[in-house]
Amino acid sequence: MKEIKKTRSYSLEQYAKFLIPSIIGIIIFMLPVKEFDPEINQDKVTIPIAFVASFIQNHIGSILPGFIVLVLIVSAVGSLLVKFNIVKPKSAYVRGLFDQTPVWFITRILAMIFVLMSYFKVGPEFIISKDTGNFILNNLLTTLLVIFVFAGLLLPLLLEFGLLEFVGTLLVKFMRPIFTLPGRSAVDCFTSWLGDGTLGVMLTAKQYEDGFYSEREAAIISTTFSAVSITFCLVVLKQVDLANLFVPYYITICAVGVICAIIIPRIPPLSMKKDKYINDGEVLDESIPSGETYFSWGLHKAISKAEGHEGIVKFMENGVKNALDMWIGVLPVVMGFGTIALAISNYTPIFEIIGQPFIPLLELLKLPEPVAASKTVLVGFTDMFIPSIIAGAEIKSELTRFVIATLSVTQLIYMSEVGALIIGSRIPVNVAEIFIIFIERTILSLIFVTLIARFVLQLA
Repeated sequence: MKEIKKTRSYSLEQYAKFLIPSIIGIIIFMLPVKEFDPEINQDKVTIPIAFVASFIQNHIGSILPGFIVLVLIVSAVGSLLVKFNIVKPKSAYVRGLFDQTPVWFITRILAMIFVLMSYFKVGPEFIISKDTGNFILNNLLTTLLVIFVFAGLLLPLLLEFGLLEFVGTLLVKFMRPIFTLPGRSAVDCFTSWLGDGTLGVMLTAKQYEDGFYSEREAAIISTTFSAVSITFCLVVLKQVDLANLFVPYYITICAVGVICAIIIPRIPPLSMKKDKYINDGEVLDESIPSGETYFSWGLHKAISKAEGHEGIVKFMENGVKNALDMWIGVLPVVMGFGTIALAISNYTPIFEIIGQPFIPLLELLKLPEPVAASKTVLVGFTDMFIPSIIAGAEIKSELTRFVIATLSVTQLIYMSEVGALIIGSRIPVNVAEIFIIFIERTILSLIFVTLIARFVLQLA
């Protein structure tokens, strides 16, 4: 190994290049702040970027659906023009934005049709109702539209100034043996857990595309750590009328989340993913040179990364590209897949039927009202809020409602948002694999949530 100077000194300017942008990034994406939420009539925990997004939605929310319609039309029509060589963009970036495979091309066309039907309220009820297309348009996409702008522009603060190199070096001894992941993935995990799963997926996808995660690592991080925010957990618990149990509820979510994160990556399909890097890149070397400490080597890598940054113009260019990638590429996937998933959930008995095989497991776990509970077990694959709506309306048992509210969060992957985001990204996970991972998380979570719930409810 090439000999490395062990004693280094850094100037104040070098420290500043690393620390100032990184600290700003931590504040924006990870610092918990309180915000009053009229829906739950109390303060909620959020992060600054989500606070700003919420503020903007509250003030210009009425014009956002119309803007989303425009974005999805541009995405579909642009893809149509490029696909059939009517327009031939000279820019490789623009060409990559619109030149899609047949599946994603059809998805964009469907998304444009769905969003126009929902916006103008024309078409079959199962597409345009407030529980399907209009829910996706007016609730999910308006939030994502704003978050994608700020997250796209500001994610480089986490990515380009050495924070991941520093944290990754410090935490590699923890993340590798426990979760089979590089140390830098800890930042993704914190961003998802404290902020929002959509931000975690964005961060993971960007790290994969830049060659810092292998196929296996990107697949694991996006399907294992893209949790919903603490705030949304409280909304779910309130829906089942158990808001007074938030502390034991969230402890249960964290405990089961860690258990799933240890087990799921070690079984198929995630265990079968290859440690292959995009564009045949080299395996990321996380070893510590002889004579170095984890801190000194992490600091050296961080300052080297910050020193190599190309300036504010490149920073803004990368940010705009990130935001456009999400707007043009991901919003149509959420509209297309989300609307179809919610239509299946709300207008067909499919999830009730496929939930019946879980009745024996629910009975084995001695969970009260197992037949009613079975209706909620798999419906969370479409949207994680639906199980709590069903449980709040149909189930009397406090234990069963607690289990369902927890399960809907620990299942993690739902197609109306996080699942659609993963599919819309370049992360190498397909719909069938996502469903298998969802089933695995459901079975594991159901067992451990029920065991823990019996204990914590006795103490509560």
